[in-house]
Amino acid sequence: MKTVILCGGLGTRLREETEYRPKPMVEIGGRPILWHIMKYYAHHGFTDFVLCLGYKGQVIKEYFLNYEAMNNDFTLRLGSRDEVTYHGAHGEDGLTVTLSDTGLNTMTGGRVKRVARYVRDATFMMTYGDGLADVDLRRVLAFHRKHGRLATVTSVRPVSRFGVLQTDTGGLVLEFAEKPNTEGWINAGFMVLEPGVLDYIGDDDCALEREPLERLAKDGQLMTYRHEGFFFAMDTYREYLHLNQLWDEGQAPWRVWE
Repeated sequence: MKTVILCGGLGTRLREETEYRPKPMVEIGGRPILWHIMKYYAHHGFTDFVLCLGYKGQVIKEYFLNYEAMNNDFTLRLGSRDEVTYHGAHGEDGLTVTLSDTGLNTMTGGRVKRVARYVRDATFMMTYGDGLADVDLRRVLAFHRKHGRLATVTSVRPVSRFGVLQTDTGGLVLEFAEKPNTEGWINAGFMVLEPGVLDYIGDDDCALEREPLERLAKDGQLMTYRHEGFFFAMDTYREYLHLNQLWDEGQAPWRVWE
């Protein structure tokens, strides 16, 4: 089963890190967040990836083209018939990665439509290149297969950016909660989609989260898998620092591989 990862956004709210590289290549613990996402999927048995490239996509291409040399010792024979022999192995052996240029300004739905030729024949997964979670992907897939609709979206409870006060009429604080979960559920990505979803997507200006998902919901073809565990999207420099802190302290919930 293929996993589509959206890697083409501009990452404008993380400009400190994305001026010279795309957001999926911003590093957590010395590795691109994209690497973390792919390792997480691979741990659950999903090892065939389609990366939708856009802004500075050549950086991602160069990363994977040079992956063996950058992650192994090697012996190089120079000359007209140069040869490279790699020594040892890395933990990503066996992963398949298709890199597709889906345009600089293409919206999320348009990017998925542009890689239709790679996914149109079977159920596929899709997620964003900037979000980490500890969701059980095999359970999401089982949930999707059981309900039989065209699309499943993983949802989480949003966390408030601010502390919440409960007070009486005189201003006495009765209760204080620092960044509590708020009401309702939001789209966290980690989707499972049938090829029929492609028929709901228009041109390059189509945002997957707008008309396609709205129409799927109206047609009774959209279900959600509710995830109560960890989820964190890296949109700002502060969130980048937080994810690195979790990794450095050995408290990263998504680190499930050995």
